This record gives sequence, structure tokens and C-alpha cells, in this order.
Amino acid sequence: MKGRSRLLLTLTLVASSASFAQTSDGAGQMKPVAYKVVDGNKVDTETLQGWKTWRALACERCHGAKQEGMVGPSLIDAFKTLDKNEFHRTVFGGRVDKGMPDFSSSQMMQKNWENLFAYLKGRSDGKINPGDLQAIDAK
Repeated sequence: MKGRSRLLLTLTLVASSASFAQTSDGAGQMKPVAYKVVDGNKVDTETLQGWKTWRALACERCHGAKQEGMVGPSLIDAFKTLDKNEFHRTVFGGRVDKGMPDFSSSQMMQKNWENLFAYLKGRSDGKINPGDLQAIDAK
């Protein structure tokens, strides 16, 4: 019985450290957007790169430091329904009439847009806390 309890506890801990959100791949197929988070502020390497992209491109100027919106909309709310394809269209085409710039010329965005999507999805899901993040394996 003791062994089963440990196994159950281990499986529970592993499951709680990885979150998956379903997004459409454009062909009607749903695929997971994975991010891993521990203690609310320790994330996997890819999600950390997404957060660094958020910071480097100064997205908080319009969307707020906690992604709750300012001049731009709340991404906490938007990511409840926004899929990966719409996010891609928005960051690489902008919404100039609403003040959203086109980031298609940004090398950082080109490299990290999926990581940024994962970070923002984690924030919207309430799994990633606002503020500074660090790598899961950071000491």
C-alpha cells in the first residue's frame, strides 16, 4: 500500500507541474500548448524565453505588467478563447488601427512567438504568477 501511495503522489506532482491548453492547428485538429510551471514563478526553458520576449519587446506598455490590460486589451481575458493561429496573425500582422504594432520584422518574435503564446496562456490559466520568472532548475 505504501508503494501505491508514493506512486500516486509522484504522478500527481508530475501532472501538476505541466499544463496543457488545447489550441487549433488550423485544420480542425487540437494540439497541446505545453508549459511547465512550479511554484507559480519557475518555468521551463521555452516558457522562460516567451517571458523574456514579452519583456524585451515591452508588451507591458499597452497590455500592463500583469497582462490585465491598459491601452491594449487584457491578455488574461483574451487568452481564454484566443487560439495560436489568431495570436500568430495578430503579432505578425498587427492591428495598427487599434495600436497593435506588427512584429513581423522582429527576429526575437519570429524565434519565440510560440514560447510567448505558452507564457501568456499560462498567465491566463492562472498557473504562472505575474512578475519575474526563473528557470525550473535555477538554484
